[in-house]
Amino acid sequence: MPTSETKTAAPETCRLSGLDCAACAAKIESRLQQDLDPEATIDFTTSTLMIDAAKVSQAQQIMDTIEPGVIIHPNSAVEPSVPAGHGEPVQLWPPILAGILFSIGLIFQPQLETFGGGWSAYIIFFAAYFLVGRGVISTAIRNAARGQIFDENFLMTIATLGAFAIGNLPEAVGVMLFYYVGELLQDVAVSRSRNSIQALLAIRPDSANLKTTGGIESVHPAQIKVGSVIIVRPGERIPLDGEILTGESFVDTSALTGEPVPKRVSPGNAVLAGMVNNSGLLQVKVTKAYGETSLARILDLVENAAHRKAPTEKLITKFARYYTPVVVFGASLVAILPPLFVPGAGLREWVHRALVLLVISCPCALVISVPLGYFGGIGGASRQGILIKGANYLEALVDIDTVVFDKTGTLTEGVFQVQQVIPANGFAAETVLDLAAQAEVHSSHPIALSILEASSLAKPNHAGEGVYEEVAGKGVKARINETEILVGNTSLLTDQGISFSSPSNNGFTTVYVAANGEFAGTIVIADRIKPDTASAIHDLRHLGVKRTVMLTGDAIDTAHQVSHQVGIDQVHAALLPHEKVAEVEALLATQDQSKAKLAFVGDGINDAPVLTRADVGIAMGGLGSDAAIEAADVVIMEDKPGKVAEAIRIARYTRRIIIQNIVLAFAVKALFIALGIAGVATLWEAVFADVGVALLAVFNSTRALRFKPGSKPICHCLPTQYSQPCGYR
Repeated sequence: MPTSETKTAAPETCRLSGLDCAACAAKIESRLQQDLDPEATIDFTTSTLMIDAAKVSQAQQIMDTIEPGVIIHPNSAVEPSVPAGHGEPVQLWPPILAGILFSIGLIFQPQLETFGGGWSAYIIFFAAYFLVGRGVISTAIRNAARGQIFDENFLMTIATLGAFAIGNLPEAVGVMLFYYVGELLQDVAVSRSRNSIQALLAIRPDSANLKTTGGIESVHPAQIKVGSVIIVRPGERIPLDGEILTGESFVDTSALTGEPVPKRVSPGNAVLAGMVNNSGLLQVKVTKAYGETSLARILDLVENAAHRKAPTEKLITKFARYYTPVVVFGASLVAILPPLFVPGAGLREWVHRALVLLVISCPCALVISVPLGYFGGIGGASRQGILIKGANYLEALVDIDTVVFDKTGTLTEGVFQVQQVIPANGFAAETVLDLAAQAEVHSSHPIALSILEASSLAKPNHAGEGVYEEVAGKGVKARINETEILVGNTSLLTDQGISFSSPSNNGFTTVYVAANGEFAGTIVIADRIKPDTASAIHDLRHLGVKRTVMLTGDAIDTAHQVSHQVGIDQVHAALLPHEKVAEVEALLATQDQSKAKLAFVGDGINDAPVLTRADVGIAMGGLGSDAAIEAADVVIMEDKPGKVAEAIRIARYTRRIIIQNIVLAFAVKALFIALGIAGVATLWEAVFADVGVALLAVFNSTRALRFKPGSKPICHCLPTQYSQPCGYR
């Protein structure tokens, strides 16, 4: 039994080498979860194991009893390898030599069967069989000794040796040869998929040019501290998040945002690790340590996303545990019952039919293709600047029928400008603005920044010493030089018993200012709607989303004006953070389908509780707060609402591929099971039903990794499911 100490240890992601069998990976994962750590997960796609850090050595011991060639490398010490044959290097001479002997046996089979009493045919064919089947046979014997009789190697060994026993020599050798070559091709296909994934993760810079008193020194980015200055030459990838001190350039942000158009940067602009400096020489002041950069966060999300498995993936894994025993049991009945009870049924014929079922009984096509499809979808989304934290969230995106938006920074740019100052009670307009700036001087809220920009007190060191308090969802209270200042919405002034007048804001944001208990005036601020907001709402409707809702803490008039301009269905304004959660819960309660999901899109610190409560929380990552990004299930690296619709398209595209794989595997296996029982299918066709289908499914799954904007998969919805057609038929 695990101790209390091991239960509290942190999970660790370890690399696995020698893992080349998807069914074996599922078997190992099941055993680890049952005997050691219920939260342990293996991702065959990336050859990684996520497990309690204190249980790695125990996990290796368990793994050695199941697949001795699989080695755990703690702390991601090595890159995953893709060997063919449980850790053995790929060798092409065995199938080539076996193929030559097999061809000789086929051509001269009549002569061989008469020469030497027929033993010469057995010698030629068995030599070819041993060349390609020795690894399978040795693995089968080793696994059978441990009681693993439903192992793919054991089943192939029994089926081919059974073919030898009933005199089907060419069929036995051909099946093993076809199986060996098919496994090699399957390994190559999986290796290419892994290489594509590794290429996606290869944007991690391995060096940085650190500016020192002695000149420029090339060091690993992890060694550089916050506040240091680095040099980024043209053509180099920016290694750390920072702020440009000197230099102007165009930077390629496509690795982070999927946006192909270069972005112009100059002194004072922020740049992120992973961007590529296209032209000018830049001096950058580091603002985040290596492990805290946006790039590190992206890579961590992409690498670990596959460990959060989708319901479909879990169902297929569970199904695979029962599928093989059932088919093997059926094969036993096919071999035994007809010769006993059916007149004229020959034992040799029905044993041959049973052997066909044994070959078909491996569920590799399903076990490989489903997780590979999900990982491809996650990888394809990340290439478009959309980070999906797990296959479960990718699957949930398929069924989104309600999308709830925050306003400021999500639908609007969050770039405010003071339009008008309306003083009251004898205060001057400049005084009202300066009072507000003194209270907001330590705030990073976009409204506060716009007030600071318009005021003469724009810099923090211009502000006097004082006490500052932020009132969630209402505004700021400050005491500066014996003056008590209130800056916020109507609720803040009402709570303090201050009477005030509300001007007609024409849909603009209005900030109320009071000093020493007296209303001083209002500041009218405008925010711009993002260029793609209206088209984003239209795209969501086109995809079949039934409701779009806006929740905001802003004034009702402002909220309604924005919703009217972009086409939002419902608006709930003047909300505090806990009231946003209540509104989302009310919307969840009115969902009219059990499968229908609700997504919330936000970017602020106060959006974190709502992001957590929604079925799918989507954070705007470019300007969004760290709290929102951590709480979200999906992170959009570019602040474009249109990426929400794109995420749904990617999810549906991926689901389509996975359904294709499942249908292909089930249909082909069911067909060949029926043909095998009927005596029509041979072992040759049975191997295609096993290895061939797995190979096709792997290649099909990699299409998800290559998703491009504008790809239009067949929509999963029925014509009656939504009030409007989705446009993807």
